[in-house]
Formats: sequence, C-alpha cells, structure tokens
Amino acid sequence: MRYLILLFLIGTSNLLAQRDTTISLVFMGDVMGHDTQINSARINESDRFDYHSCFKFIKEDIKSADLAIANLEVTLAGPPFKGYPAFSSPDTLIDALIDAGIDGLVMANNHCVDRRKKGLIRTCDVLDGKGMPRTGVFKDSLDRVKHNPMILESKGVRLAILNYTYGTNGIKVQSPNIVNELDTAIMSSDITSVRKQAVDEIIVCLHWGWEYQTKPNPNQKMLASFLKSKGINIIIGSHPHVLQPMVMDSSQDGQSLVAYSMGNFISNQRTAPRDGAALIFVDLQVKNGEVSLSNTQYQLTWVYTPYEGGKKRFYVLPATRYEDSLWVEKTARKRMNDYISEARDILKLNRGVREKRFDLPLCKLDRLEMDLVKINVPSSIH
Repeated sequence: MRYLILLFLIGTSNLLAQRDTTISLVFMGDVMGHDTQINSARINESDRFDYHSCFKFIKEDIKSADLAIANLEVTLAGPPFKGYPAFSSPDTLIDALIDAGIDGLVMANNHCVDRRKKGLIRTCDVLDGKGMPRTGVFKDSLDRVKHNPMILESKGVRLAILNYTYGTNGIKVQSPNIVNELDTAIMSSDITSVRKQAVDEIIVCLHWGWEYQTKPNPNQKMLASFLKSKGINIIIGSHPHVLQPMVMDSSQDGQSLVAYSMGNFISNQRTAPRDGAALIFVDLQVKNGEVSLSNTQYQLTWVYTPYEGGKKRFYVLPATRYEDSLWVEKTARKRMNDYISEARDILKLNRGVREKRFDLPLCKLDRLEMDLVKINVPSSIH
C-alpha cells in the first residue's frame, strides 16, 4: 500500500512539473519620502505615522498581479525623519506597501546610503523584521549571499531578481556594507551564478539614466543590449523620475522587455511630468520548462495631493479610472488629464507594450468619499 501511495505521489509530482502555468507580474517606479509626505503621514502631532491611505486607490490594481516589485528610494534609518537630500522615512511606510500588495523591494539606488552605514544596516533589518524580501543593498558579504538575488515564487514559478545602481550620490559605501553598482563584470558573474540555481526566470532592475529625461540615454541602451546578450528577458529601470519608453522585442531566442523608467510611483515632485508614473504588467507563461512573455501592458498612475484636515495628503490614483471623477478637485483633475496626455505622448515610442484599461469600478469607499466631498462633510466621520 505504501508503495502504491509513493508511486501515486511521484506521478502527481511529475504531472504538476509538466503543468502549464502563467503568473502575472507588476512593476512600479520610485517610492520616495519627501518632507511633506512624512508630515502627511504623521498621526495628529504624535510620533506615529500611517501611510495606508496613500495606496488605497491603487492597491486593487497591484493585487491583480501575482507578484509586485517596487523601488524603495528612501532609507529606514530611524529619526530624525527627513526627505531630500538625505532620506529617512518612518518604518510604517513598509507596512503600507505590504498592505498594498508589494511582494519585494529593490534598494540599489543613489539614496540608499543617505544615512551611511547605520542607516543601511537598519533599513535591511527593518525589512527583514517585517518579512519584506529585498535585494541590491547588503549589510555585508554574507548578507549579499543570502539576498543576491532576491527570490520570489508564485504558483511554483521561481523568479530571481538582481538589482544595480549607477552610484550613491558620491557617498562612499562603508565596509562591510555592499551596494550593487552597474559593473558589467559583476553583473555577468551574478547572472552566471544565478543560472546554477533552481529558478525559472532572472529579472534585472537597474537604477540608471539621466534625471527628468523622457528618453533613454546611450548608456542605458548599451546596458540593455549587454543584459539581453546574457539572456536577460526582463529589464526594469528607475531613477529619471519620469516615464521613459517600454520596449518589447522578439528574436529567435524569444521575447524581451525593457522598461527604461517607470517614473515616480509616489513622491512630492510636482513638476510635470514628474507627478505621475506607470505600472507595467507582464505575464510569464511556463510550458514544458520554457518561459515566455506575453500580455505586456502599462497602467498610468498619478499622485493626487489635496489638502484635507489642514495638511497635504497623498493618494496614488489609477489615472484613467479617475479622469472624470468629481471627487478629484477640478484644477487637479485638469492636471491629471494633462499628465495622461503627456505620458501617452512619451510612450508613443513603446514597442509591443500597450496601455491597460482595468474594468475595476470605483469601490464603495471611493463613492462614499465622493459624496462626502460634494456635501462638504469632513471625511473623518467614516
């Protein structure tokens, strides 16, 4: 009997291994923490902070994917909490990101050592304590072995995420801390090492490019070509703080996606077009051990900053779903619609990546808030 059960389990395992599987991924840009954002999250005049409201309008979009990855462009170095130029945000920012459906954070960027060695170590410890997977920044060589790459898994599909930055604003990384930098020799070595592990796909996230430029520079294109020559099929970029084109190419080796810059997912940068971003969705199809990309789309987002309760609030909105919403103040609604046009103009250079239109209706909470705004009742009653 035991022998028959064992044969059944082995047979079932083999069937599962051969089963066709599709998982959906979503990537987003920079999670920033300027002074005004910190003040907005402060609960009354206390030393407690709550960021959950920032993502309440976008989290269903994020959670529609199986795995979600964002770029954390602040440290969690503890007080004093400050924005630019030496970022340190309250730890509860991570609680809100977890609640919004973020499954992993890339950390290698030009602000990751803003608070030097202690800040880097504390940031890693806070993320580990909250169970948030991370990569790109490491306390020491042993920590790099553990978190380089970051492994995420869904439906039995294992992904390896590698992450590198062009630099750290001239701040020296203090030993034994390690920050992955854009070094093709190191990147090549990492990719070779990861291929020896049991992973289905390697994704590379890069902090690169020129700030506020809506087109990739020659170095970005060179690095993308280099990574594709190494068999990397998904390359996700950040740093310019504005959108840059997304390109899906086909070759005899399959399809590859390069998203040069996803923009500011949340920040207090308000100069057009820094006030918005895009989520990029892609499906990974696993069939007979082979992985292919499909259904690659982008979803425009915009940061709405109304004044409520005497201070500025921050809400990441799915832009096209709120472009006619009466809840959004008239002047802000016009700016959001202008952003939608600006973003579409930038993304005219896309290849193989179309705009995604969700059919998700406004949730009941949204409608209640809209009604409260219309009759000018304080939102604190609900």
